[in-house]
Amino acid sequence: MRVLVTGGSGRLGGSVLDELADAGNETVCVDTQQSGGRSGHGVFPADLTDPGDCYSTIAHFRPDAVVHLAAIPAPFLRSEIETFRTNSALAFNVCQAAHDLGVGTVLVASSPTVMGYGNPGGWRPEYLPFDEEHPVAPWNSYTLSKTSAEQIVRGFASRGSGVFHSFRPCFVVAPEDWRGAPIQDGSTIHNRLNKPELAAASLFNYVDARDAAEFVRMLLEQGGNIPNGQTFFVTGPDALAREPLSELLPRHTPVPAATASGLTGTKPAFDYGKAQRLLGWHPRRSWHTELS
Repeated sequence: MRVLVTGGSGRLGGSVLDELADAGNETVCVDTQQSGGRSGHGVFPADLTDPGDCYSTIAHFRPDAVVHLAAIPAPFLRSEIETFRTNSALAFNVCQAAHDLGVGTVLVASSPTVMGYGNPGGWRPEYLPFDEEHPVAPWNSYTLSKTSAEQIVRGFASRGSGVFHSFRPCFVVAPEDWRGAPIQDGSTIHNRLNKPELAAASLFNYVDARDAAEFVRMLLEQGGNIPNGQTFFVTGPDALAREPLSELLPRHTPVPAATASGLTGTKPAFDYGKAQRLLGWHPRRSWHTELS
């Protein structure tokens, strides 16, 4: 297939481009950044928040599939209005242009933050670990924009033309991060393990970028064989923590001990069972095996 990857210069994008290319696909990286990212893939510069630029780019390459990763990647990096405007426009423009131009498959990256953790007004999960049936609880412009993106995907899926799915990659750990490179917040993976309050902000979730890229490839290959409009958690096999979450979550977050009680051993707060059932995917890399 020819696969157009938006935001391919980002933390997940390089691994996705590598995985798809290694599987024999022709890849096109579209980004506002001029760099090819970690993998050195060439970049076609385009502003996909502009509908004309979005249509023109997809019409130019005529891809068989689009993997949409482009976004303001975290809360509070830009103003609330700019974050929502950018992320929502990106998701809608890509889905609309792909639908109108006959692209067969569109996969859109969402975020586990749609579950609502970190809300200063108060938050408690209904149960743990999270699965895709747990209600979302967005509270800032980033989480609202990602919830909107998931709804956009379901809306286009309901039209019956083309394959549309969304997925929620947990905190993406690129290969160089295991060797001590700074991560998104400027700390390191070692810092997060040694200071649980850092990883507690995201409920100790993570996923190796290569595992997430393998998920994307498998969803591209099998997405037409499952019910349309699905959403998936994409997470590591364990928690990014040295102690059980049954102990850490009540200590560092508003999660009650009773809710966290089942997260013994290395169990994470997010469940990838749906991806395993529908696609046969499971994460193969853990911080226990990858951390230098």
